[in-house]
Amino acid sequence: MWKIFALLSAFFAALTSILAKIGIKGVDSNLATAIRTVVIVILAWGIAFATGAHSGIKDLTKENWTFLILSGVATGLSWLFYYKAIAIGDVSKVAPIDKSSIVLTLILSLLILGEKFTPKSLIASALIVLGTFIMVL
Repeated sequence: MWKIFALLSAFFAALTSILAKIGIKGVDSNLATAIRTVVIVILAWGIAFATGAHSGIKDLTKENWTFLILSGVATGLSWLFYYKAIAIGDVSKVAPIDKSSIVLTLILSLLILGEKFTPKSLIASALIVLGTFIMVL
């Protein structure tokens, strides 16, 4: 099931880039990010309440709060920089660079989480980096 969710994530991430590029015309990228964030907050809390997930908030630990807040800060910064990049650049060039975060994620998962690289992940990472450079040239 996780593969289906991952494919849906990729689809909506791609759609996000296209819709954002159209919607950002003549709009400050920081304002556009703020508007997008409000929509996401309403959507996420709506789903949390609709599914009953909001009741788990009382069970969050200090560590949960700390890392979820840090993740939110990282997400916000990522969105701000992404919107600025697509406001002044071509989505077809910005998106591949943004998606090179896959390689950075693999490296960080090794360094921080202790996850292991496999020969397959090393080859795939090299191909992603190579593909990114080819696409932005």
